[in-house]
Amino acid sequence: MNLWQLVVGRPLKAQEAAQEAITTPEGLAALALDALSSTAYGPGAILFVLASFSTATLPYALPIILAIVGLLVLLVLSYAQVIEAYPNGGGAYAVSRANLGTGASRVAAASLIVDYVLTVAVSLAAGVQALTSAFPSLLPFTIEMDLGLLLIIMVLNLRGVGESARAFLLPAFIFIVGILGSLLVGLVHPFGAHPGPLHPPTASLGALGFLLLLRAFSNGCSALTGVEAIANGVPLFKAPEVRRAKNTEYLLGAILGAMLIGVTVLALRFHANPQAHETVLSQVIAAADGRNAVYYVVVLSVTAVLGLAANTSFGGLPLLASVLAQDNIVPHVFGVRGDRHVFQYGIVALAVAAALLLLASGGDTNALIPLYAIGVFTGFTLSQSGLVLHWMKERPNGWRTRVALNALGAVVTGLATVTFVLSKFADGAWVVVVAIPLIIFFFSRVHRYYDRVGAALELGRVPPPLQKRNALVVVPVVGLSRLTARALEDALALSDNVVAVSVVFDDAQEARVQKQWQDWNPGVRLIPLRSQYRSVVRPILRFITGVEAKSHDRVVVLIPEIVPKGLFHNFLHNQLGILMTAALRSRSDAVVAMVPMHVDESSDRDPALDEEDPAQEGAEDLAVPPAEHL
Repeated sequence: MNLWQLVVGRPLKAQEAAQEAITTPEGLAALALDALSSTAYGPGAILFVLASFSTATLPYALPIILAIVGLLVLLVLSYAQVIEAYPNGGGAYAVSRANLGTGASRVAAASLIVDYVLTVAVSLAAGVQALTSAFPSLLPFTIEMDLGLLLIIMVLNLRGVGESARAFLLPAFIFIVGILGSLLVGLVHPFGAHPGPLHPPTASLGALGFLLLLRAFSNGCSALTGVEAIANGVPLFKAPEVRRAKNTEYLLGAILGAMLIGVTVLALRFHANPQAHETVLSQVIAAADGRNAVYYVVVLSVTAVLGLAANTSFGGLPLLASVLAQDNIVPHVFGVRGDRHVFQYGIVALAVAAALLLLASGGDTNALIPLYAIGVFTGFTLSQSGLVLHWMKERPNGWRTRVALNALGAVVTGLATVTFVLSKFADGAWVVVVAIPLIIFFFSRVHRYYDRVGAALELGRVPPPLQKRNALVVVPVVGLSRLTARALEDALALSDNVVAVSVVFDDAQEARVQKQWQDWNPGVRLIPLRSQYRSVVRPILRFITGVEAKSHDRVVVLIPEIVPKGLFHNFLHNQLGILMTAALRSRSDAVVAMVPMHVDESSDRDPALDEEDPAQEGAEDLAVPPAEHL
């Protein structure tokens, strides 16, 4: 077992892939923690904006959160329809591609990519912030903890979505039960805490106050990110996929709505205010439960789930990237599954992007929140608009009700998106506004390249009849060795037209090589190639291009190379074979192949090889040429 398999696990057989499919509870752990964990910062983000104006405006937090929960209900119902109509995944991108065209679908894809990366960064930053609220001595290690959690989540996802979901199931259960239990205790029997009565908003608001409310609303809408992730990951569920995914979506909406309202109500009752060293949620739990063992268990579960909420993106973005790869707008490598049946390149790319964002922001949640939600609400708007056209074309039973629901969702989320951009632009939202067009430009360049390659390969057309080629096999050699013999044997197995070439630098070396070759007499012609610049590659390249211009339709170059057993021993060879392969492939039309000879330094040698042979004097294989060849 190599190091990679030790980290991510043994390769899975095709029939074992089903074990990575997830159930409804596992779906909450794998795809819903992003949305559920927003309880830790959504209400706090609203109170942060209101308190920055005046504490008298804090009671407005309740109507704002009620409006957000109403929007949550609308989105949950809408995405349940997305799951039903587009069960192959892709979410907003799939809906937009089918109904709104290429341009809109690329906007949706770019928005989702931005949202997924921000989800990872915000979740990890908020999780570590919750931990430092309970343990302030850890504050200097914020970035280190952010990156450490990111590495753990990446590795778990490389092992498989099902495995990561099962690993996160217990923390998710403790989090949900702990938060709902604390909220219930705070509402019914606060155990010695002294809540104040709830008062309706009384502060008068002018034009500036209205903008404040819009800003608070846009901050609070960060709690709705992640609602779309289940629709993006329908193929991850066990059969029946659609029913399980819809049940998970409904369960997510009910739990999240209850948490958002409960935390906001208790924050107002217990006069919890945003503080630099402690989150609003931490203050609410402390006021409800007291700072005892229960408090620390719940806070630690919040930390765990906030960190693990990044898993939502690791479940969604790689799957989205695989769909984009099928449509030729991202590199095809993102559509390749690894040994564990996961899209490992998408997982690693997401981790790297999130790590860069965490480093740039210093792991500060307040620096990341202004960037948040714009991308996902753009996706919300496009998916709802696309569904309106979908139902109008398909016209299933109850299509008018569906059209009305999705049209309302498109209008509301569209207005919310405009509000986010206007209210957060100066605070950093301009980064997202710039990033989305850049990603779309990247899509167009990649698609244009694949179009050119497809035209050159004439994909989809029946190829012309095959023709037998007049091929010459060229074997670069340095001297006589077992590796030289192996390469010539392989060459003769391919063709009777074989020639060996050897680069020489002076008359004496050329004479010595010619004499050794004549003494050996392998039945293959040797052509010495003189080099004036102590280069091996350029003389061989000139010879190959010259041959191609003459009498042969095709040139095949077989490059002999030693393959040592130990990894360290690779560094003891000059890797000339790799350099020559790269040069020939990039500067000629020759077919280039390696002839590997595996060498075990501990293996028994043929005693005959230990006898001195005058013909072997000065002989070297191509993998270990004289220093001047380099």
